[in-house]
Amino acid sequence: MHPAKPRVGLRTTRPNEIWHIDTTVIRLLDGTRAYLHAVIDNFSRRILACRVADTFAAVNRVAVLVGAGRTATPSPTTPIVLADGGVENVNAEVDDLISTGVLRRVLAFTELKFSNSMIEAWWRSLKHQWLFLHPLDSVTTIRRLVDFYVQEHNGVLPHSAFRGQTPDEMYFGTGEAVPVDLAARAADARRARAKANGSAACGACRSVETAA
Repeated sequence: MHPAKPRVGLRTTRPNEIWHIDTTVIRLLDGTRAYLHAVIDNFSRRILACRVADTFAAVNRVAVLVGAGRTATPSPTTPIVLADGGVENVNAEVDDLISTGVLRRVLAFTELKFSNSMIEAWWRSLKHQWLFLHPLDSVTTIRRLVDFYVQEHNGVLPHSAFRGQTPDEMYFGTGEAVPVDLAARAADARRARAKANGSAACGACRSVETAA
């Protein structure tokens, strides 16, 4: 009845080929809401732009796309923006930006068989590994926390998909030596551990050796 969903997500071969954009909602302690908009690069998982707003408005979506364009490195092709078919992605303001030709928009599960799961996975990490560990009492607090997490995600935390490289290293192409270095260190650690285990002896063994 339904076509099988892809088991492997959408993967590109260089930065700025496909971007993912999405919005998530955070409820504050007083019951109000904050709206988080972000753009993530498919190839490197680097967050190109993130915006925290206290209103759900199309202008915030345009602002985060423009911000991503300003921080992005030059690309030989126009970046494709993969988005959901919600009103935040399909509206007059976003349409006007797309019509300028600086971006192309593709709707997940509508114009493409893949979902927008890459940025949705990042939302889960941001929320459950960082935001929900703090009292979210204001939009200002959320902005501070999100800014810190984006910096850590991009430039500090190694990504398992890249064999230890960070998203920044993947995006800018500066971490090619990292996997080789980590593999060499792991091999040295295994040899040192085997040597230490082989030289270890219990008290009974030492007594027998001394008596001999």
